[in-house]
Amino acid sequence: MGKLSTHVLDTMHGGPAAGVAIELYSMHGATPSLILKTITNADGRTDAPLLKDAEVKRGKYRLVFHAGDYFRARGTALPDPSFVDVVTIDFGIAEDGGSYHVPLVCSPWTYSTYRGS
Repeated sequence: MGKLSTHVLDTMHGGPAAGVAIELYSMHGATPSLILKTITNADGRTDAPLLKDAEVKRGKYRLVFHAGDYFRARGTALPDPSFVDVVTIDFGIAEDGGSYHVPLVCSPWTYSTYRGS
C-alpha cells in the first residue's frame, strides 16, 4: 500500500526535531490547496502518514516546514531575520498509490531533502 511520510532531523542538536509544524498542500490547481496540518512527534516524525493508500495520487505537492519556529522554541540564538525560517519543498508523485518519504534535514543555516524509503 502506498503512503507519503516525512520526518525532520535537526543537525545542529544531533537528533530528531520534535514539535515542527508541517503543512501539506496539493498543487494540482491554480492555487495551493491545504490538505492537512500536523506536527512532528518526539521521533521527529508525524504520528500518521501524510497520505495513505488511495489518497496517494499522481501530481504536484508542497510540504511547508516551520523550522525557524522550532529553533526559536529550542532557545537557539538566531539572527533577525533568521536565515532558515520556513522551508518549502515542492515535489511530485509520479504514480498513484506509490510510496514516498520526503524528509527534512536542517539546521539554522542549511537544509536538504531526498526521496527516502
